[in-house]
Amino acid sequence: MSASNVSYPYRRQRFAPSRRPNPWPLRLFWLTLSGAALLFFLLMIMVAGYEFLHQDEIYPGVSTVLGVNLAGMTRQEAISALEARFTYPDEAVFVFRYGGRNWEFTARELGVRLDAAATVNAAYNAGREDGWLASLLAQLDLWTNGYPLAPVVVFDQSEAEQLLQQIATDYVNRPVLDATLTIQNGRAEATSSQIGRQVDVAATLSALRSEIVALRTRSEINLVVDETPPQVRDVSAAAEQVNRMLALPITFYMEGENAAGPWKISVEELEAMLVLEEVQRDDGTVDYEVSLDTSRARAFLEELAPELTSEPLNARFVFNDETRQLEVIQPSASGRALDLEDTLARFQQAVFADDAAARRVRLAFYDVPPDVPDTATAQQLGITELVEKRTTYFSGSTAARRKNIQVAASRFHGLVIPPGGVFSFNEWLGDVSVETGYEQGLIIVGDQTITGVGGGVCQVSTTAFQTAFYAGFPILDRVNHAYRVSYYEQGEGPGMDATVYSPVVDFRFLNDTPYYLLIETYYNGARSTLTWKFYSTDVGRRVVKDGPYIRNQTPPPPPIYRANPQLAPGQIRHVDYATSGADVYVYRTVYEGDRVIIDREEFYSHYVPWPDQYEVAPGDPRINR
Repeated sequence: MSASNVSYPYRRQRFAPSRRPNPWPLRLFWLTLSGAALLFFLLMIMVAGYEFLHQDEIYPGVSTVLGVNLAGMTRQEAISALEARFTYPDEAVFVFRYGGRNWEFTARELGVRLDAAATVNAAYNAGREDGWLASLLAQLDLWTNGYPLAPVVVFDQSEAEQLLQQIATDYVNRPVLDATLTIQNGRAEATSSQIGRQVDVAATLSALRSEIVALRTRSEINLVVDETPPQVRDVSAAAEQVNRMLALPITFYMEGENAAGPWKISVEELEAMLVLEEVQRDDGTVDYEVSLDTSRARAFLEELAPELTSEPLNARFVFNDETRQLEVIQPSASGRALDLEDTLARFQQAVFADDAAARRVRLAFYDVPPDVPDTATAQQLGITELVEKRTTYFSGSTAARRKNIQVAASRFHGLVIPPGGVFSFNEWLGDVSVETGYEQGLIIVGDQTITGVGGGVCQVSTTAFQTAFYAGFPILDRVNHAYRVSYYEQGEGPGMDATVYSPVVDFRFLNDTPYYLLIETYYNGARSTLTWKFYSTDVGRRVVKDGPYIRNQTPPPPPIYRANPQLAPGQIRHVDYATSGADVYVYRTVYEGDRVIIDREEFYSHYVPWPDQYEVAPGDPRINR
């Protein structure tokens, strides 16, 4: 038997009974889910209904605007309601004030109005957002919290600005004006200053805007005005000073019986001296200061000063050879000079005086002491001995010539020249005229010998030259005569003369010693001599003269006859004598001790040939000139 055919008895298997699940939780879940879906569906139906009901209306929850509840209104209804309620532009009044004046305007006149459409649009858009969920949440917020809403009030500032500009132009604004000072016809006229005013429209509009935003029904607003003070505020004081200055002329005067003057400065001249100067003060303002340009007055006084100045008079002395002391022959005297600064100070004070008496200015002077007082001693001046003496001769001179020599020589007697001082013959000679003691005589003028005042003065200048020559003083100016004159060649020969003709031709020398120099002159009519003496302190000078050397001699020209109406026919007067022309050279060497201080100084004289000259009666056939 094969294995495949073996059979086994059947055995029934037993199983454990199974447990069935509880269906209620699932059922509860589905019931909840279905309920929620149903609730959501119902809610959506309600929302849709709410949205449908208010699709053209303002949602509830929007705040009342101007006392009008806009909820549930369409936009047009809301606009109409707000416009009917908002009467502010016509009821609100704004009063602008400045300087006691008022300007009153309604809010509407100032550009205030309600923008109802914008206000309603803001209310209408509340709860209407982008997306349904956002809108739903916004609407829910309206329900719970409300939605505050302010009216949109428009303030068109351009209208208010135009009104303010008109007020400013017509009533407020004005330019700043400085006070001015003008002078015409000798009088000063002052104009008043003016404070500048300018309405600050922007600041005033800002104040107005604050009142409008607060919806004030009545407000008083002060115009904001910028004031600009003038720089020159008041010139009345300066004008008063000017008028005082130009009221009357100024008179300068001197005290004394024989005083010169008076001299007047006219109002026109005072006006030319007037100075108006702007002065900046610490507060930024400017004032006019009135002063005087004294340069014109100074120039006037400087021109006047020489006329009023008296030079101090130095003492004149003679030296007593026995006592070796000075003897006063002319006392010294103080001079007088115009005190410019003091006089100008008085002038400035008088210019602003009120009354005529105070406008008289007394000239101020100060004393000028002499350089050589009569109290000076020989030791103080260093005048202790005779240092040089020279004599010239004038025998054959006319009485007039002799008188002139005597008068001219007296001008120098006792004269003292200080150390470093320059002796000028013309300065001390003074005026040569009949009034000063001179007589008419023959004088050389050009190529003629004519009758004039002062003939013989050159005898004195020639003597002065020869004395200074041998004293060793530096010769500053010396001019020889046009032709050789016999008077001057006695003793020293040609080339040692010196002519003078004030003010053109002068003889001058320098006292280059540290001592004063005393000059004494002595006229001796009996001997026809003139002597000059120099007294000082001997510094050891020694003079060596070389010459004269006469060269290029030329014979005199033919005689000259000139008409003289005072001569009768046949009369003849020999007025000058013929002499030959020549070039003459004289040399001088000056020693001081063994030292040469002036080495071979040349004195050159050119003399023209000179004819005999005669005067004859008019009509004489010999007249050739």
